[in-house]
Amino acid sequence: MKKLIKGLREFKKSFYCTHLDLYEELAQGQHPRALIVCCSDSRVGPELLTNAQPGEIFVIRNAGNIIPPYGATNGGEGASVEYAVEALGIRNIVICGHSHCGAMKGLLKLNTLEEKMPLVYNWLKHAEATRLLIKENYTHLEGEELLNATIAENVLTQIENLKTYPSIHSKLYDGTLKIYAWIYDMDRGEVWAYDAEKHAYIPPHAQLPEDDLDPDLLTDAPIACDMPMSSAVSAPDSKSSSATTSNTWYVNSTSKGSSSSGGAAAANGNSVSNGNSASKGVTSAPPTASESASSGASRRAHWFPRTRLSPEQQDRIYRGSSSR
Repeated sequence: MKKLIKGLREFKKSFYCTHLDLYEELAQGQHPRALIVCCSDSRVGPELLTNAQPGEIFVIRNAGNIIPPYGATNGGEGASVEYAVEALGIRNIVICGHSHCGAMKGLLKLNTLEEKMPLVYNWLKHAEATRLLIKENYTHLEGEELLNATIAENVLTQIENLKTYPSIHSKLYDGTLKIYAWIYDMDRGEVWAYDAEKHAYIPPHAQLPEDDLDPDLLTDAPIACDMPMSSAVSAPDSKSSSATTSNTWYVNSTSKGSSSSGGAAAANGNSVSNGNSASKGVTSAPPTASESASSGASRRAHWFPRTRLSPEQQDRIYRGSSSR
């Protein structure tokens, strides 16, 4: 507690006193730019990750960045979502998972939690759709790769849950709300965003409209430290096996003959089926030279390889309906 109390004193002495105008404005009301749903994990700080000032983001935090489906519970998540979009007028929502997530580790061994941590057990049952999807479709993975697949799929599952809320459903329908799926990879200090068309996690700036791309977003972010060698990501066209890539974000969310409804593109109402979305999810390559030029060099540098699915596995993926 002593360290926390010293921190309070330091906050008032430094940040608060140098931002008096900001706090006077915030005392009159808040106008956050986005709602971020993230994990309670002490290693994840949404304000720190986004370099956000006080008043810029509205945050919901809980174990596993979970949003229970509408009507499943009377907890604070639903009330906070409703307040964010109705009272604060927020039109951008991010659900952000993270690597090494303890809640997702618990989800993978859910039955062992019932006696020792019954409240955690009951809470994680709100992620049952994630658990079952992983159990039935990722039998070829184990260890860290299985955990990463669970983390990646859970973010998409929570978007599906979020879309069951009447206020969210209505605003998605009229195009006034956008939902994004992020993963914070703490091994690299990187955040990745789900692209529903490519069925992969890519750099967030690659999803911005061209008009919003500042010149500095078209280059890799400067790195002022030595990155751990173990966190290097292999390009998908390399000969190395995906089994040796510990931070690969597997996403098998494709559906034969229809577009995916999970992730940012579908949640924004612009997911388009072109008749071959399933094959794109299985065999798509890194961005072409033209894609890399328009979306930034980092998109090519850190492209995540994905699992190859059999047609039988594709048929078992539960997502695939249109966005409306």
